[in-house]
Amino acid sequence: MERARMEAADLFEQGGVSQAEVARRVGVSHQTVSDWHDAWGQGGRDALRAAGRAGRLPRITDAQLAEVEAALEKGPRANGYPTELWNLARVTEVIERVTGLSYSKGHVWRILRDRLGWSHQRPARHAVERDDEAIEAWKKKRWPQVKKTPDGGGR
Repeated sequence: MERARMEAADLFEQGGVSQAEVARRVGVSHQTVSDWHDAWGQGGRDALRAAGRAGRLPRITDAQLAEVEAALEKGPRANGYPTELWNLARVTEVIERVTGLSYSKGHVWRILRDRLGWSHQRPARHAVERDDEAIEAWKKKRWPQVKKTPDGGGR
């Protein structure tokens, strides 16, 4: 949006361009251009510059986040859990232990996704007894014997 405001400021400085034309060229509403024009009239281009981050700053710092990520990368067993699976409850506990900050599970998910770039992973579910060689052998030898034929001749 700052780029659009600076483009509008250029057009205001040129003069002779109506606010409606500025709105069309920049791709915003006429009311928005009117507000920008008032701000520009009072404070020039500086009044149209971005104000910075909106909203509260995050409670967890980048340095703390790096510590949390290092702890998570060690794995669940290294963090005292009996299995090699992470879940939000476990990650929440690690964050609280490392930083002293308490977050809800929903917010922990946002931290993992938005700030750390992590995504949820599901473990591959294979039976312990699974025998891939026996499955392949069945597909090659037995399956052709039991499948229906295209001519409708039965089994």
